[in-house]
Amino acid sequence: MTSQRTEALAGDDAAHVERQREWVRGHFKPEFQDRYETIDGKLRIIQALLTPGMIEPDETWKLQSLGITFGDVLAQKLGLTWIVVDDAIGRDPALQDAESGLIIFVLTMISKRVETGEEIDVHGLYNDALKLVTEQRTRHKAASASAVTDDAEPASS
Repeated sequence: MTSQRTEALAGDDAAHVERQREWVRGHFKPEFQDRYETIDGKLRIIQALLTPGMIEPDETWKLQSLGITFGDVLAQKLGLTWIVVDDAIGRDPALQDAESGLIIFVLTMISKRVETGEEIDVHGLYNDALKLVTEQRTRHKAASASAVTDDAEPASS
């Protein structure tokens, strides 16, 4: 198993992620940039930028910027935390769910699909991600409850 370290998103990593957000936010007219603050606004701009011809499949940085924006949607909706994962593959921003421990590598969620020619339904991807986190939280709660039950001693009579 590969060694994996996680830490809070900070410093140069945070600055890089913020540049990616700014690139996406910059596609709104100045008077509409506040729409980036809403879940619907983020999902709409991602879908619009995925229109054929807007971003080429080899424009990885731009596609990964959409992944960061998608991550912002999930963080906003589910209360996930931005972290950095450092492992044998590299150092990447990701989201972590404090409840279940689940780590979601959003940076490449869109770019990998575009690079392989897959059509992306952003709302469908969003709903799938919500379902995944909800299922993981449920499993984690069930496992935690089971562990507490297994550790409990029977009451003496």
